Parts: sequence; C-alpha cells; structure tokens
Amino acid sequence: MNRREFIKISGVAIAALGSMGMANKPPEKKPNILLVMVDDMGFSDLGCYGGEIDTPNVDKLAVNGLRYSQFYNTGRCCPTRASLLTGLYPHKTGMGWMTASNLGKPGYTGGLNENCVTIAQALKPAGYRNYIVGKWHVTNDIYFKQDSSKHNWPLQRGFDRYYGGLSGGGSYYKPKPMVLGNTIIQVPDQDYYYTDATGDYAIEFLNEHHAEHQKKPFFMYVAFYAPHRPLHAKDEDIAKYRGKYIVGWDKIRKDRYRRQVEMGLIDKDWKLSERDRKVLAWEDVPQTQKDLWDMRMATYAAQVDCMDQNLGRILKTLKKNGQLDNTVIFFLSDNGACAESAGKGNKKIIGTAKTNESYRTAWANVSDTPFRRYKKEAHEGGIATPLIVQWAGLKTSKGAISHTIGHVIDLMPTCLELAGAQYPHTFNDKEIFPCAGKSLVPTFNGKDAQREALFFEHEANRAIRCGKWKLVSTGTKKLPYTQKWELYDLENDRTELNDLSERHPDIASKLEKMWNQWAAQDSVYPLDGRSWGAKIKANVDKKKK
Repeated sequence: MNRREFIKISGVAIAALGSMGMANKPPEKKPNILLVMVDDMGFSDLGCYGGEIDTPNVDKLAVNGLRYSQFYNTGRCCPTRASLLTGLYPHKTGMGWMTASNLGKPGYTGGLNENCVTIAQALKPAGYRNYIVGKWHVTNDIYFKQDSSKHNWPLQRGFDRYYGGLSGGGSYYKPKPMVLGNTIIQVPDQDYYYTDATGDYAIEFLNEHHAEHQKKPFFMYVAFYAPHRPLHAKDEDIAKYRGKYIVGWDKIRKDRYRRQVEMGLIDKDWKLSERDRKVLAWEDVPQTQKDLWDMRMATYAAQVDCMDQNLGRILKTLKKNGQLDNTVIFFLSDNGACAESAGKGNKKIIGTAKTNESYRTAWANVSDTPFRRYKKEAHEGGIATPLIVQWAGLKTSKGAISHTIGHVIDLMPTCLELAGAQYPHTFNDKEIFPCAGKSLVPTFNGKDAQREALFFEHEANRAIRCGKWKLVSTGTKKLPYTQKWELYDLENDRTELNDLSERHPDIASKLEKMWNQWAAQDSVYPLDGRSWGAKIKANVDKKKK
C-alpha cells in the first residue's frame, strides 16, 4: 500500500459520514420528483444495461438522461426501502433485517423507528404533495390488520395518497394485504394484475394532482413489485419471449457482458465472472429440461416487460399533463437478482396464480452479469443496482454514464436539494439521526460526488467500499456467522475475482477497523446470520402475545 492510499483510508472519520441539519436554497421553480423502484431485478436485465429484455421506456430515460455504473443498494428489499426513504443506513432506522420479526435489538425492530423521517415527511414543509403506489415493506408484520396501529403506514409517514401492499411478497393476482389510504381492501376476483394496478393508481394520483393541486409540486414513489418471485405474468407478455432463452444462460450471459463493455458501463479489463459453480453448463442440461428453463426466464422477462409498459403509461400521463419537463425521474432496483429456488417446475402453470415458481440460481446468475453472488449478499451481485436519472435540468450530455460511487442513502439529500427543503434535527419532538447520504446533484453537472466510504451488512454479509478498495465477507447461519474477509481492487477488478487480502493485509486491517467502528455506531451488532425460521421464532412481539 502506498502512502497516499494509507492516508486516504486512515483519514476517514466515521462521524463525518452524516450531515447535520442540511439546509438547501429553494430553487426558482420546485421540480416534481418521480422515484421508481423495481424489486429483485439484476444489474443487467434492462436494455440500457446490456439486457435483451424489451424495456423501451426505461431505455428512453437512459438515452435522454444519465446512467450510473457504480450505484449501490443494501442487498435486500426492506432494508433498501428503509434507506431510500430516510437517507440512513437500514440498522439506524430499525430495519437491519426484515419486517417479519422484532429481534429485540435497536437495529432489528422490523419497522421504521421514530428517529428517522421519510422523504415525504421532509418534503411536506417545502410545499410538496406526496404519493406512493406499490410495495411499502417497512412496517412490522404485526401491524398489517385494519384495527392495528398505523403509525408506520404510508399516510402516517408523510404521504397524502397510497395504494399498494404493506408486505414484501405474495401473489400478483391476489396480493394481501392491499391498502387504499388507511383502509385494507380486497382486489377484484378477475382481471387483476398487481403491476397494472400499480400503474393505474399512479396515473389516477397524477391526474388528481393535476386537477386539484397543480400549483404544488409533487413527490411520487412508485414501488413496483415486479419482477419479484413468483413467476406470475400475463400470457401475451410471456408469449413474446417464449423460445428466446432456449439458447441457454451461457450465451445470454456472454452477450450481455459484451454489450455492457461496448456501452462503457464496465471496463473491458474486468473479466466476466465464471458461471455459478452450482449451475450446469447449458450444453450439459438434459434436453428434456431446456424448455422448462426457457419458460422460467421468458416469464421473468415478461414481468420486467410489463413493468416497463406501465412506466410508459405513467410517463405519457406526465407529458399529457405538461409535467414531464419539470419532473426529475429516478429509476433503480432494490437489490440484486434472487437466486432462491421455489416451485415444483410445472411448466403448465408457470405464469398463473397456481404457482410459486422462481427462476432460480441459473438465471439469477445471468441477471447479475457481470458480477457474482446474489440478493442478500454483499458482493457486487447482491448490492450493485442500475440507477437512471432523467430531467430537463441535467447539464450532462444525453445518454451520459456517471462512474461516481453512490448509494440509496443519497436519494434523500438529493431530493431535498432539488426541492430546496431542509433535513430536520427533530420531528414530532423526537431527535432525528443525521442523514448519512450525500446529494447526487453535483453529478447532474458531470461532477463526481466525493465520499469517504460506504458500509453494508445484511444477515452477517458484510462489506465496506472505500475508494477503489472493497472489503467483503459472506455470512453463515452458524456462529460466529462470518467467514474471512476478502479484499478487492474494484478499479481493476470490479467482478471480484482476485482476492488481495493476503497481498495487502494493512489495507484489509484498516478497512475492517472502519467497518467495525461503523457497525458499533449504527446498531449493527450483534451480527445475526440465523435462518429465517430461527429469527421468526425469536420474535419479541410474538413472545409478548
């Protein structure tokens, strides 16, 4: 390690990562903000990130806007949502794990705490109307009933209108529990599809705003459930992709990698990570199984395609209402691809309400091209996300790519700066934790958003990114829940193929100390890699009943 690298790392003060009481100068005309997030979509699925799935509306955002190549999430659905909404690392909000269990520790309560505010709560004093459609997933499961406390439902967290699901999973045809405003509702028995309903209500809220509140700016958070499992998709969307994936995952993955290099999203010197060792080479897959695998990926692609169709409907509504040019649009995914296996592989029912099928490790490995590992983990395949920004106020050239390092915690301060709003010290007589994110607005002018370090932990999967260096470790389900640290030079090896921990033990040691200091400060301890079942059994709220 040279002297400059040592000084850069050793000079980082964890306390400097938060910013106290951010105040922004009000812009002449406050922009609307549309924040669109999809669920469990890998880094390479979009056309503008190298994929072959038809996503013309997202791709158009990229052509006219700005793409980010080094943007990060937290690795899992609800922790990412907590960080996105609050500008804090998830443990600081109480959402270090999932909403399914309160583990009795400050970082793991299963719901947003009172020491954080949402973007909506922070924007409301600046005159914004706030809307949300889709997946919420930051309320403890015990509060999903109509007569339960609604302190962590969207309307109590700054939003004026809400339609969507409180939970993190379930059916696209009969999702539960679905909420309109503060009321649990039943979805229609026929012709209901969650992705389309998300688009319908987003359009309804936009039209309502245009008719009744057009003098006010709006913040709208569209949280699509797609393409989270199960593989539920409409016949006409599946038919579009049927047979497209019979060439197999090896070819699809190589083609995506080639396009990513050609686009300039990734460096040509970063090697494509090897196929997951659990996955057969396509040529070794029995011929009798290939059609089933094609059906799985075709259905997944159909889910992404349908999401894009609905995004297109939302954008057309903005244009019709004369709001498109004054709307800052963000598009991203909440974590990497999901490698979980579910379902019995019945090809005849994939796509229908009768299945709980997933597309599994083989196709998740493709979705995360060129990276390795998946959702829940802290390697790049779990935490790297596409981020696209479109706005008439961008100063970068159309279709530009930003290689600045960013994180979902940055969306709060970015939105506040755009709106000329303030991040509060206190809210409802509660002290609010300092925002951990940094505004991305400088990148709108082609500049780099300088930062010291980013930190990650989920289910004892740990990582720290500091400049070009990344220290990462995979969690386990048995004590001490951790494996050895690995060190990667992401400037030369973003696909994490060459572990340098033994070559640079001083850098690894310094980064580990930084991570430990952050973990102690942000209520990450005690690390908990236990299984889902063990954590549910340990639920403090359940024991009280």
